[in-house]
Amino acid sequence: MPSSRTVFAAAHVVADPNADNAQGAPAVVDWDATLAFRHRLWSLGLGIADAMDTAQRGMGLDWAATKELIQRSGAEARSVGGLICCGVGTDQLPGAPTSPYSLAEIGDAYEGQLEVVEQAGAQPVLMCSRALAATARGAEDYAEVYARILGQAERPVILHWLGDMFDPALRGYWGGADLDAATESVLAIINEHSAKIDGIKVSLLDADREVALRRRLPEGVRLYTGDDFNFPELIAGDEQGFSHALLGIFDPLATQAAQAMRLLDAGDVAGFRGVLDPLVPLARHIFAAPTQFYKTGVVFLAYLSGYQDHFKMIGGQESGRDRAHLTKLYAMAVEGGIFPDVDLAAARFKEYSGE
Repeated sequence: MPSSRTVFAAAHVVADPNADNAQGAPAVVDWDATLAFRHRLWSLGLGIADAMDTAQRGMGLDWAATKELIQRSGAEARSVGGLICCGVGTDQLPGAPTSPYSLAEIGDAYEGQLEVVEQAGAQPVLMCSRALAATARGAEDYAEVYARILGQAERPVILHWLGDMFDPALRGYWGGADLDAATESVLAIINEHSAKIDGIKVSLLDADREVALRRRLPEGVRLYTGDDFNFPELIAGDEQGFSHALLGIFDPLATQAAQAMRLLDAGDVAGFRGVLDPLVPLARHIFAAPTQFYKTGVVFLAYLSGYQDHFKMIGGQESGRDRAHLTKLYAMAVEGGIFPDVDLAAARFKEYSGE
């Protein structure tokens, strides 16, 4: 494991290619391939952030499959001593966010998922709730719900601030659309409950805002960057501090991330940046608007790299990006040297493109 930073790669799930897995259908996961990919990440020395948006939470992966994923991944992590955190949300609520729910019902849903994650032996990540975003009238409602869940947590949790570019249903999270006011709201929660908070993952794709928040966190509370646009500079940090990492881009760039972290652990910041900086354009392409479809690029690269034997996704999300986007992604990946077997990648891309 890296010694200078805590690093989680948010891992995708592999769909069962023989199942329906159409939009709205119950998710059917290829568990062998999904867990094998997680073992690869652990073997590289990375931690795993599971059951997060990279695993298609809210975009095909229903709660039944999510619960099984948490339980299975937790057991596998214990078997190898792997670092793992898992998302805690409210997505078992039927019809959310269009169906109205009370703060008490939202709190019950969070607590139910918290119990599953803790029983699996994983560190909880309190994900943003679409239901809470739809129900909350202001910052005080967020404070009430988070105080309840943090009070129940058995170990320090990671908060999660997922911007609406990742999920439009989360617009106005923490109590308003103004990000300065939202920052004050979440800082108030962190300051009041700092003993129960390990850190906060920030996915706003705004490096300056992340650094400003990082500098205001109380002692002992970490900033986990979720900024897939600016991650090298944020992890490297400055004279006033640095960010740890909880990144979806470290799924396709796991080998490069592990290499870069070894250099950073040795104090070679320039070497760290030299590995990752050239891959930022590729990351920005994967996470280009509409950002919520970045998972399609992640799975496409896993297929081309040989980590799964098909390009199918839960909820039919393989159609989330067009051919032009994926063709450019393939070319950038070749240029970036990320494929372990360039001949296999070329053959699979040729089959995909029909050339």
